[in-house]
Amino acid sequence: MAKGNGRDKNLDNVADDLQQSAVNSHSAQQTQQKANDRRHRDVHNHHKETDMDPSH
Repeated sequence: MAKGNGRDKNLDNVADDLQQSAVNSHSAQQTQQKANDRRHRDVHNHHKETDMDPSH
C-alpha cells in the first residue's frame, strides 16, 4: 500500500482478518483473542485520568 492513497491501514488489516475463516476451534479462538487484545490495547491507550488536583 502506497503512502497518501487515503486508505486506513488498520481498517484494511481488520477487514483482512475478518475475511479469513477459522479452520478449527483453535484457529477461531486465536482470531477472537487477537480482537480482544486489540480492544484491550485501545481502551488502555485512550484512558485519560481525571485531574482531581485543584492546586494548579
